[in-house]
Amino acid sequence: MKRTRKIFTGSALLLGMVMILSACGNAVVDNTIGEVAASPEPTTIGSEKPKTIIPGSDLPYNPNLDIEFDETKLRTIYLAGGCFWGLEAYMARVPGVADSVSGYANGTTENPSYEDVVHNGTGHAETVEVKYDPDMITIDEILNYFFRVIDPTSYNQQGPDIGSQYRTGIYYTDEEDLALIEKAVALEQKEHFDKITTEVLPLVHFFKAEEYHQDYLEKTPNGYCHINLNSLYDEDYVIVDPDKYSVPSDEELEAMLDFWQYQVTQMGSTEFAFKNEFYDNHEPGLYVDIATGEPLFSSKDKYDSGCGWPSFVKPVDIESIIFLQDESFGMIRTEVRSRVGDSHLGHVFTDGPEDRGGLRYCINSAALRFIHLDDMVEEGYGFFLPVVLD
Repeated sequence: MKRTRKIFTGSALLLGMVMILSACGNAVVDNTIGEVAASPEPTTIGSEKPKTIIPGSDLPYNPNLDIEFDETKLRTIYLAGGCFWGLEAYMARVPGVADSVSGYANGTTENPSYEDVVHNGTGHAETVEVKYDPDMITIDEILNYFFRVIDPTSYNQQGPDIGSQYRTGIYYTDEEDLALIEKAVALEQKEHFDKITTEVLPLVHFFKAEEYHQDYLEKTPNGYCHINLNSLYDEDYVIVDPDKYSVPSDEELEAMLDFWQYQVTQMGSTEFAFKNEFYDNHEPGLYVDIATGEPLFSSKDKYDSGCGWPSFVKPVDIESIIFLQDESFGMIRTEVRSRVGDSHLGHVFTDGPEDRGGLRYCINSAALRFIHLDDMVEEGYGFFLPVVLD
């Protein structure tokens, strides 16, 4: 059993709490908001840019090809997950991974050949060296991706490949990583009846595999691969972890937010319709809490409701939204606030597109920061590409 994301379609939860008041239902308190900001240049990632890098290949697009990584910032983890051809190609495409290399780890001999590993009982595991930027992706997010494509309860076998060289393992070089790894394994264990057999050990040694193994699937379009590379962009696995975000102090909020951002998020005000930054923004990307950076909404779920404020059919993760009954201005509405920051965002109504759940999240632009699709990986939001990409 794999971890799945709860999808919210709960119009019934809101019935009786919502009264449709107008085209948008927000109360206007001021009309001095500045003009709409100029839209950025159209994106090419995931649309005009090809999603494969080899003609005739079915490999998914690699977002890391567009990034200039700072080698001095990179950290390394070693992952064994069956045949390294597929795992190497998969990990290379995990947002924030600078490089992945196929090799042999934690055996009993030095510099083994592939034939040694397969036939001579050297005890090595086919392993992928993963170098990543911790500012773009965390180790627990990397392990979340890793567990998507392995069976951690299978002993010495992954897919059709059988033998100790195909065992699963997480090998670390930094003792500080151990607690995070153990936490990730414990969390994954909750998803399985059988005991996880993935070994967690310090890296004893790692030897780079022969050159013909490196980038095998890049050089061999449609070559053998026992994992589903397209699971990289499976929206069902995207869950917002509140522990990754924190609330600034009041003094910090006053310094970082402009007047209307503070009035909306901290004082519950509402900006003027049609004169706010994102109501007509059609660029692909992620909308996050302006105060904490917690992901809230995706451009893929945004639509033009005609109300003059950004409208969404659902949040990225329903758990990131707090619902409160709002009886201000003599009306009964359902207020939505952010989970971590407790920022006032707007209101939710039941007059949204019926074929997409029937809800309309009417949100103030001033409560949001928009991260363009092209910038998501570098800003540390690559984990959320699945909810933005078509």
